[in-house]
Amino acid sequence: MYSSTGDSMGSFRTKLKQASLLWVEGFREACCLHRVVIYCRRSREVAIRTGQCFLFNGIIFLGSILVLRSVVIPTLQWVLPDECQLINYQESCPFGGIFRFYSFLRLGLIQLFYVIWFYPMYISSFILSTLWYNDIAKYGFFAIEKNGSSGSESSDKKDSTASQNTAASDKATDLQGVMIGIAEQVYSVLLLSFFFLEVYITGFIPYIGKALNFLLLAWMYAYYCFEYKWNYSGVSLDKRLDFFESNWPFFAGFGSPCVLAVFFYSPLVSYGVMATLYPLFVLTATGSEADRVIASQRKKWKGAGLGRIPIFVSADYLSMKVLSLFPVERQQQVHHQKAL
Repeated sequence: MYSSTGDSMGSFRTKLKQASLLWVEGFREACCLHRVVIYCRRSREVAIRTGQCFLFNGIIFLGSILVLRSVVIPTLQWVLPDECQLINYQESCPFGGIFRFYSFLRLGLIQLFYVIWFYPMYISSFILSTLWYNDIAKYGFFAIEKNGSSGSESSDKKDSTASQNTAASDKATDLQGVMIGIAEQVYSVLLLSFFFLEVYITGFIPYIGKALNFLLLAWMYAYYCFEYKWNYSGVSLDKRLDFFESNWPFFAGFGSPCVLAVFFYSPLVSYGVMATLYPLFVLTATGSEADRVIASQRKKWKGAGLGRIPIFVSADYLSMKVLSLFPVERQQQVHHQKAL
């Protein structure tokens, strides 16, 4: 009995060490921000799009929040005070009704500022940033393919990547391939939408909610970052999910810097910070040789791996339920694409 318990503890410590090493490797890969400078120098389009993201989201959007909190709100509080500052605290304020009106008016002006400025800017930022992220990933991927992500890249890997790109190109020219691609994108959007809902709900769980929320957010950001690369590499959905869920510590580590950058801010500030930094993590993911890094770690284990965690099982179930409302052909296309 004691021997069995000791073996179990030894196995647990081994797996914990393996998971920790993979987590550190993922964290390190996410922090390789020097790749951003390299890819911006290789591709003018990457530099322009990255600069646009930084200008719009970092300077204008976050700058507007700073101006609101440090200039507009203090000015309104000075012009429309909500307390009798010159009256002794023991005396009652004779202008209580006026100050309540001032407080209501100040709150209304601040909300008007949000409606007229922040909400339209938020929508514009979301739309433009989505387009810019796609361009950044695309031109970054082309820059890597053209110049090579490293000088020691093997010819077998290049041939494999070229064949994947050729297959993806052939698929795009075929009508059935186009329909499968559309079904794949619909499924991917549903999957990540339901997973985001799952992340949001876990934040309300007592005691462990924040920790679970952090972990799920790290996985979500990591998947978002690597999805661009997998799209342009022609990796099927099933292979993406299998690789992601089988190497969950690496991707938890990769997504951790993304979450740390926004976890302790308000939702609006978090969005602005993430929208500014996200292109950097997309480029680091695009240039990351995650499979090689993970394989080098697995060679040291000399035994069974960590096992696969079904991270997206709930989101996958809900996505398939939604897709079941569509015609049978669309469902078959999704099942076919996941099986490739």
